Amino acid sequence: MKIAVVGLGYVGLSLAVLLSQHNRVMALDINRARVEMINRRTSPLEDAELQDWLQTRTLDLTTTTEAAEALEGAAFVIIATPTNYDTRTHRFDISSVAQIVEQARQFAPDAQIVIKSTIPVGCTEELRETYGYDGIFFSPEFLREGRALYDNLYPSRIVVGDQGPEGQRFASLLTEAAIRKDMPVLFTGPTEAEAIKLFSNTYLAMRVAYFNELDSYAVARHLNTREIIEGVCLDPRIGDHYNNPSFGYGGYCLPKDTKQLLANYNDVPQSLIQAIVESNRTRKDFIADQIIARKPRRVGVYRLVMKAGSDNFRDSSIQGIMKRIKAKGIECIVYEPVLESSDFFNSRVVNDLAEFKAQSDLIIANRMSGDLDDVTEKVMTRDLFAVD
Repeated sequence: MKIAVVGLGYVGLSLAVLLSQHNRVMALDINRARVEMINRRTSPLEDAELQDWLQTRTLDLTTTTEAAEALEGAAFVIIATPTNYDTRTHRFDISSVAQIVEQARQFAPDAQIVIKSTIPVGCTEELRETYGYDGIFFSPEFLREGRALYDNLYPSRIVVGDQGPEGQRFASLLTEAAIRKDMPVLFTGPTEAEAIKLFSNTYLAMRVAYFNELDSYAVARHLNTREIIEGVCLDPRIGDHYNNPSFGYGGYCLPKDTKQLLANYNDVPQSLIQAIVESNRTRKDFIADQIIARKPRRVGVYRLVMKAGSDNFRDSSIQGIMKRIKAKGIECIVYEPVLESSDFFNSRVVNDLAEFKAQSDLIIANRMSGDLDDVTEKVMTRDLFAVD
């Protein structure tokens, strides 16, 4: 079977590798350098399993920048293009998804179109109506950045927003390719599947926000945050996971998904969803105030990325901290090896680690690292458990 995968970020590339074990996969991306790297069996993303599988496994995978080449003859077209949140429209920008749907209808009119990009609740039904085609459904992904292929090989669950035979056929492709075989599989309506994705990520954001606000309280009252968290999490209903304080939630999914879900509540009463979004702003304000109170002359920002084993710093919480303290006249310098430029939004990049440490009066780190063990007296972090 030929399967087309469009978009080669974490979601698309991990699915392309997963499915190319047993199917002919043609993957499409507009980034020629990325396409060429994958065809050379080199991962453009920081993901250990992806790199290993590309180099050591026999995969029927080809990547291209030509839509017709990728789509023609495909039985399934899987869309994994970016859908950023547009603050003007209060909605995900689904233009790339719509464009691929249109191209799929042109080049592969009989293909089932599976949307993996995160979309607003109700979007699949809108696309079906727009294109007069019911062979479009949504299947949410639940992947960790940097462990995307692993999470496809050992999925926590598979959700498919189609209750007919094509939905079952797509689920079979995923279960056949996975190493784990006992994962729960749920078939729902398309709109329910969209809601599952947004509510899942918003719950995770709520948990992050909860433990961050617990930490803010403990810091303000000079209490031991770690002891409080450990005591709270001994309750098995709460559990000892996803409880490590941070500078705030960020990354590819949580900031935009929480805002999109809030926008979907436009005519439904709510208080909690708004509070989750606001809590992340409040946390950054609190952390920034803690830094400003120390009156540093120059603050070193250790890594822009959200967590260890990642190369993504989109919407990272530490950037929000930078903006706040720079607005108070505090100079920031940045240590970020994935940056190739010498400047990041008018902050100097210093990628000589020893020089970075020496030049910084205070170093802020969303996640602690052994790189900083020799200057712990300079470091401000809320990473209490040394986990992401």
